[in-house]
Amino acid sequence: MIRLPLVNHRIGRAAVTCEYRCGDACFHDVPNTSGNPYFGDLISRRTALKAGAVVAATAATASVPAAAAPESHGRPTRGLDFKPVEVNTKDEVVVPEGYEQGIVIRWGDPLFPGVPEFDFDAQTAAKQAKQFGFNCDFAAILPLDPLELTGIMVTNHEYTSEPFMFRGYDPANPTREQVEIAWAAHGLSVFMIKRSLFSGHYKPRFSKYNRRITLHTPFEVRGPAAGSDLLKTSVDPTGTRVLGTINNCSGGVTPWGTILSGEENFNQYFANAAGRNDPRLARYGVTGTATTRKWERFDKRWDLAQEPNEVNRFGWIIELDPNDPDSTPVKHTALGRFKHETANVRIADDGRVVAYSGDDERFEYIYKFISNGKVKRGNSKAARRHNMTLLDDGTLYVARFKGDSPASEIDGTGKLPSDGKFDGTGEWIPLAAGKKSFVPGMSAEEVYVFTRIAADKVGATKMDRPEDIECHPRTGTVYCALSNNVERGVTPGKEGATEPNPRVNNRHGQVLELAERRGDALALTFNWGLFLVCGFPDDPNTYFGGYDKSQVSPISSPDNVAFDRHGNLWISTDADGKLDGLNDGLYGVPLEGPERGHLKLFLTVPRGGETCGPVIGERVITVCVQHPGEVDGASADKPVSNWPDRGTSRPRPSVVAVWRKGRRQLGEIG
Repeated sequence: MIRLPLVNHRIGRAAVTCEYRCGDACFHDVPNTSGNPYFGDLISRRTALKAGAVVAATAATASVPAAAAPESHGRPTRGLDFKPVEVNTKDEVVVPEGYEQGIVIRWGDPLFPGVPEFDFDAQTAAKQAKQFGFNCDFAAILPLDPLELTGIMVTNHEYTSEPFMFRGYDPANPTREQVEIAWAAHGLSVFMIKRSLFSGHYKPRFSKYNRRITLHTPFEVRGPAAGSDLLKTSVDPTGTRVLGTINNCSGGVTPWGTILSGEENFNQYFANAAGRNDPRLARYGVTGTATTRKWERFDKRWDLAQEPNEVNRFGWIIELDPNDPDSTPVKHTALGRFKHETANVRIADDGRVVAYSGDDERFEYIYKFISNGKVKRGNSKAARRHNMTLLDDGTLYVARFKGDSPASEIDGTGKLPSDGKFDGTGEWIPLAAGKKSFVPGMSAEEVYVFTRIAADKVGATKMDRPEDIECHPRTGTVYCALSNNVERGVTPGKEGATEPNPRVNNRHGQVLELAERRGDALALTFNWGLFLVCGFPDDPNTYFGGYDKSQVSPISSPDNVAFDRHGNLWISTDADGKLDGLNDGLYGVPLEGPERGHLKLFLTVPRGGETCGPVIGERVITVCVQHPGEVDGASADKPVSNWPDRGTSRPRPSVVAVWRKGRRQLGEIG
């Protein structure tokens, strides 16, 4: 194991990344100013004993997995039989010994016949609308054959970094062409991929499936808030049609083969909030006058003084059918409006669907939706059309957590309490169902459009940036990446350490396990525990599922989570340079057995980049490399990276495929 120093871990994200990805969210006041009870205030001796009794009573059916014995080290876990790579600062993708890699697609690569090859100095909006977009984040592959030789790949394009897209870019005076290129570079890309039987190197292909979703693509607004006065604009007086989707972060694949995508930091695109004097805007971080990108100069929809409701038309979960390139994508209002990192779906025993989602900001919440309708089986277009309505009708909940340790034992350092783990119970609190609100003083429409405020009112638990949430494909246990929160217990008036968020000035984050009572996806109570408390293994206040920390890789700021066919958890990071400026990576870790918690670094991405959207197949892993070369002082005029094209090229966000040599499956033992 590489041992690293324990002090002076500076926050290293480039200022330009903060500005263009999330509108400098970390440098603004935290939008959540609610007076929800401190987690510690909810714990009394009576409450703790009751929680402990509940945990004991349900441990056999729905408890989080037990920690491994630290001294047990057997054969490598199936699916994770690789030698971990070393942390590094290289300007390349680094993979384990015995593995190969290749670029699947890059920013600007054409998706349709007749589209010119990418030319950095001759880009236009018309070209970009038919090319792979910028800053790929979430990715999914829908196989088209049993051997996964062909498939449909779908990727999000979270945001644009204009200083890295244009030479001589003047942020105070962008041109119309530059702005329209950015509009076209947002959204999603859908395209066919193909590889040979002898390689894992996927390549894009022109096909009937290929499609670009941009800020000009019509979306249908559905669910209980569709048609609300809060969503109506001069362009759309019906409140049911929106052009485009924006700041799409993570997402998920539904059991019926469609894609869910979360609209995250939408607040930064809207100008002139200062003149509105509306506290509901501030609760969503919509503040100030001019925006960074100055889009309001070219289209009134981005100017709140002219279109006050346009901002309410973003911050939703969208659903896209990649199998039907002529279909209209949907914005689902029943899942609530906030900074959606993702949404992922599980089917309950009775056929209803349950969707989990996190609000990716400091001191925000975790949500759950239970449908009223049931899944229609089959892969037909009619079945997909039916199943795409399931997320429009149901009940929306928010999570409240309780710990089972005395508040005095949660001291803010991350030191384990006397029972040896951070764990407890929780409940799902209803917010709204259809046209019925469960929140005093708020109509159902207000709950859906201003979901953060509704969650404040019912006393939901403030978490450390809930990012990707995924359900284990076999056990149903829910895993949530809580990325970090450097303001916890540090900023005056902000909440201190709590058992699910046990560290003040939390730079490195944690991974949460949540098991529904009796294993029932429809249950409204759950048990929870922290599987990882991230950081440097040498730090005594980190935790790796109970595993011997001298054997694990360092990790900071878990972002996306995924599973392989063996049930192992894979984690990609957005560490902001918190590991002493070392590059981000993709990690694999067992969840069961004697190797539980044995975290291993599988790959790292180039300097300045972020590891996003891992897809873990049987023979191929793909990751999105977002904002490579994006470090302070760099730009298109002064690049510090030439990945992936090398030479004197500018860096290009890209999707990378990694596979094992010799036609063997990933992590195959022996």
